[in-house]
Amino acid sequence: MMVDSHSHLNFKVFEKDLDNVLARCFDEDVRMVNVGTKYETSKKAIEIAERYDKGVYASVGLHPVHMVTDVMKIRTDEEEGAFSPKGEDYNADKYRDLCSSSKVIAIGEIGLDFYYKPKTKTRIEVYKNQQTELLLKQMGLAEELGLPVIFHCRKAHELLIDILKKKNVQGVIHCFTGTWQEAKKYLDMGFYIGINGIMYKLDLREVIENTPIERILVETDCPYLTPPQAGAERNEPAFVKYIAKDIARIKNISFEEVSQITAQNAQNLFGI
Repeated sequence: MMVDSHSHLNFKVFEKDLDNVLARCFDEDVRMVNVGTKYETSKKAIEIAERYDKGVYASVGLHPVHMVTDVMKIRTDEEEGAFSPKGEDYNADKYRDLCSSSKVIAIGEIGLDFYYKPKTKTRIEVYKNQQTELLLKQMGLAEELGLPVIFHCRKAHELLIDILKKKNVQGVIHCFTGTWQEAKKYLDMGFYIGINGIMYKLDLREVIENTPIERILVETDCPYLTPPQAGAERNEPAFVKYIAKDIARIKNISFEEVSQITAQNAQNLFGI
């Protein structure tokens, strides 16, 4: 068994052939966590998970790039689904209600994303403060409910590390893009490191070599970051095996060991 700890079968791009994609996952003995990025996709993730007795789970959260802001144009992605052009106002009560489902095993993906940012220093500072405030609110919900957190972080590791030092949450740094030195700081605080197809775009060898396999989660982030070995344009959870195979190669251990231990890691973190 393998666990794709970060997938998005709740996105619009999978609407027409979702059953076929899920069938391929089960054929490969892959379990998955479908991750929310706003209220709409969080709700959809739960709806998908509740169709199955086991093997399909959901997380709920508002991604930082989808928040309401007056200093930055909201970016849209047709593969993800419909958007409000003004972004989404975070409503803790609505997300708390979603968490009443037994299929919700985490808050996320939430975090910080400064990859795209305003052009002036003043607006950048406002934008960072807005994202930080949203993150803290959702981390508060995770603490209240005793749920782990799936963290999204781009171009913001220093700030996220400082925030996490002051909080008492468990979780995973999804789609890790930082340095080994940054990874070590997360590991020292007890967090897991999420590895996916970004490894084919960035040099993460040092991170993968040095991170204990007991602290790694494998993920696809589908429909994005398709491994080149898959020979497909759209990623899906069944392709998580390619990530595990390359982690095994880099760490000089067996594919079976990576599959077994990372699956256990996901079970330990998410209680699944």
